[in-house]
Amino acid sequence: MIFSSIPFLFFFFPIFLFLYYLVPFKYKNLILLIFSLIFYAWGEPIYILLMIFSSIVDYINGRMIEKYNNNKVRKKIFLISSIIINLILLSFFKYADFLIQSINSIFNISIPLLKLGLPIGISFFTFQTMSYSIDVYRGEVKAEHNFLTFMTYVSMFPQLIAGPIVRYETVSEELKTRKINFTNFSNGLLRFMRGLFKKVIIANNVGYLWTIMSASNNISVLGSWLGIVAFTLQIYFDFSGYSDMAIGMGKMLGFNYLENFNYPYISKSITEFWRRWHISLSSWFRDYVYIPLGGSRVKKSVNIRNIMIVWMLTGLWHGSSWNFVLWGIYYGILLVLEKFVLKKLLNKLPNILKHIYTLILIIIGWLIFAIPDINTLGEYIKAMFGLNGKIINSEFIYYLNNYFVILLIASIFSTPIYPILEKKLNKNKFIKFLIELIVYISFIIITISYLVSDNYNPFLYFRF
Repeated sequence: MIFSSIPFLFFFFPIFLFLYYLVPFKYKNLILLIFSLIFYAWGEPIYILLMIFSSIVDYINGRMIEKYNNNKVRKKIFLISSIIINLILLSFFKYADFLIQSINSIFNISIPLLKLGLPIGISFFTFQTMSYSIDVYRGEVKAEHNFLTFMTYVSMFPQLIAGPIVRYETVSEELKTRKINFTNFSNGLLRFMRGLFKKVIIANNVGYLWTIMSASNNISVLGSWLGIVAFTLQIYFDFSGYSDMAIGMGKMLGFNYLENFNYPYISKSITEFWRRWHISLSSWFRDYVYIPLGGSRVKKSVNIRNIMIVWMLTGLWHGSSWNFVLWGIYYGILLVLEKFVLKKLLNKLPNILKHIYTLILIIIGWLIFAIPDINTLGEYIKAMFGLNGKIINSEFIYYLNNYFVILLIASIFSTPIYPILEKKLNKNKFIKFLIELIVYISFIIITISYLVSDNYNPFLYFRF
């Protein structure tokens, strides 16, 4: 079940909200836990046991770390236990077949693949539970003594399958006491509707264009750029739309999840881009991998090593395919170059040139990300740079004409135009209310009409 589906919007979520608001506060976590387990079991009835097992492991390890807080050896043993068990689970289900395929290819043998289904959201809830154990070890949070409360934290359906990665410290107090009122509910509902519109109307439409162009046998230079620009917009509106829906639902329930996107496509460097894109993942790798390795407070060669380790792991986190490894190395190299070679030059460039430089590199990065097969990736790159065909053809003209409006809308809404307009409208509360009422009612009508009439409703981050 995905948020942008009829069963979720008209059955699951309304029934959940009715019961959630009906019961006294002391039962709200229980209702949230039950519905979160139902939500997960809807798509993964067997793998729900995996999530419960992971929760039990980290709950026990957290309690043991707290119990032996004054015994460094035992304390560290339980921390290592948490990390190893979590990484084994993640590696087995996500990377076993990738490893077997690589061995088969290198040694020309035929070890049978396990063909395990990927548990939905395993990359997200594994990182959440690991961060909890590490934070308890560091003394940054207290261990949770109520298992149902801890299980609720791990399984909360608003952010379970696609993040943002919520650290325990962010919601530890709200799990026990939180503000549930009309203001939070209405703000959350508007945020959810905005995210739903971004996902269904923008991401799905530009995503369909990418599907067409990437499968074309007659693609031109401009057609190939049109296709990958469409994917660049799709993945932003797909993922940020889902994050908006998660944050909105969190507010409706009394939780304040941290922001996960901050208009990344306005960045003027790759370094800035990764401060604005998937913020919860970037900060996770910074705090739990990069800094423990020594961060930047080491000699240059070690700092470069640290950056490359983090980005190879970031690539692998996204998927079990060599294109993701290549994607991670690509960004690792770019960040090293910006930090040690290009920094002074970039600072001297006009903002518009810095922005163009960044966007081109981002688009190329998404191409590596989008195409798993290395040979196909190579052919597409050839097409982009005029090594495989015509600069322009009728196919490009046809699809540009058909998708120009939605591409323009997507481009505009990938900039901070909404906060700018909101700031201006705040001067007149009544006018702001009327405009928002008209806009959001239009959002709902258009979105629901699209969901009812169209079967194309993918979600890219399900595979992560």
